[in-house]
Amino acid sequence: MFDETGEQYLDCINNVAHVGHCHPDVVKAALKQMELLNTNSRFLHDNIVEYARRLAATLPEKLSVCYFTNSGSEANDLALRLARQFRGHQDVITLDHAYHGHLSSLIEISPYKFRKGKDVKKAFVHVAPTPDTYRGKYREDHADPASAYAEEVKEIIEEAHNSGRKIAAFIAESMQSCGGQIIPPAGYFQKVAEYVHRAGGVFIADEVQVGFGRVGKHFWSFQMHGEDFVPDIVTMGKPMGNGHPMACVVTTKEIAEAFSSSGMEYFNTYGGNPVSSAVGLAVLNIIENEDLQGNATRVGDYLTELLNKQKAKHTLIGDIRGIGLFIGIDLVKDRQKRTPATDEAQHVIYKMKEKRVLLSADGPHRNVLKIKPPMCFTEEDAKFMVDKLDEILTVLEEAIGVQSESMISEDAPCRAKLPNEAHSEQLGDGTLDPRENPSPKRNGLCTDKHSLLSKRLKT
Repeated sequence: MFDETGEQYLDCINNVAHVGHCHPDVVKAALKQMELLNTNSRFLHDNIVEYARRLAATLPEKLSVCYFTNSGSEANDLALRLARQFRGHQDVITLDHAYHGHLSSLIEISPYKFRKGKDVKKAFVHVAPTPDTYRGKYREDHADPASAYAEEVKEIIEEAHNSGRKIAAFIAESMQSCGGQIIPPAGYFQKVAEYVHRAGGVFIADEVQVGFGRVGKHFWSFQMHGEDFVPDIVTMGKPMGNGHPMACVVTTKEIAEAFSSSGMEYFNTYGGNPVSSAVGLAVLNIIENEDLQGNATRVGDYLTELLNKQKAKHTLIGDIRGIGLFIGIDLVKDRQKRTPATDEAQHVIYKMKEKRVLLSADGPHRNVLKIKPPMCFTEEDAKFMVDKLDEILTVLEEAIGVQSESMISEDAPCRAKLPNEAHSEQLGDGTLDPRENPSPKRNGLCTDKHSLLSKRLKT
């Protein structure tokens, strides 16, 4: 990417520009169709039929009915409507720290949002633990974390039934992004689907951030869990149009027929319009013609290898996890206690931006550096990013060591703050309060040439 002055940046986080910013084939497809016709989706056009056919060919056979929308939020909202109409049930099971969109119906099922604000959890929403084997309730040393986490869902269902409630759906990102780049343990989704189906509910796989070949070996992230696992509803968006507003819900004929029998038809003025469909077809062609799935596997493996070498070198790195071009770097202050290094993560992001590399952080503690670049990311890009990260972590760890030693001396000109003191300067989400007055001392470090955490970048 380039700023207004022509300065070049390496984009490591833009999963919307899936096949690359301003890919000429996408631009040409959009322009060509806009010059010819764009119209209300009530008028059937060959593009939407062809795109639905191409899209369905990437999915398991039973997922064959497409509803086109303009955003992932619209798609997830529609998925909830489909699920609730199917059996007439209402309740939804969601994962802790999940985010599924900005509509009111989705904020209600997104702990990532409602636990930050004044909204309280609705009675029809049930929150299951994030299947995180690094920082969660059941970790990598557990004999069977998949079954243990799935059992939590089973207990939620039983408690709901005992209270006279009925489950409409379980919804989860196939890989949890806002939750901290979480890869569910193998077998977890299969067991959850079994419990949810037994309760009369459906399984919704949210692929809005992680679909379209990002995992490399598979086109859809849920396919990592094996052929014996097929969601009842799949939602998609973001990368679908390479930045053009385009999204979709794909489901089974059985669920679609139950929905249509309600008498309330689904119509979206722009969903699947000729231009959007042309853009979507161009994206599918590029993924195939440029072997971007293969690239995600090759570059993702190389990047993971480089990052694991950094983990061996830097004590701030607690965990490297991911698959394909979906990777998380969990920064910690203490590897044994796995204490989240929130301030350090925010500092790294800011310093990486100074070095012309765009990164961001997420997770409950905002300490996980997330990597979700455009799929054309190269090994050279990976090496450049890791080299810059290595430079920043090296200087940061040296500074932290110096400041820790300075705490021993009462005569030290600048005392490093204890964690609870530093926390008081922050808002609840870990970002700096914009109303805070400038100070000669920020985050416990002096504002001289040795100060490293003197600036903060909101991400």
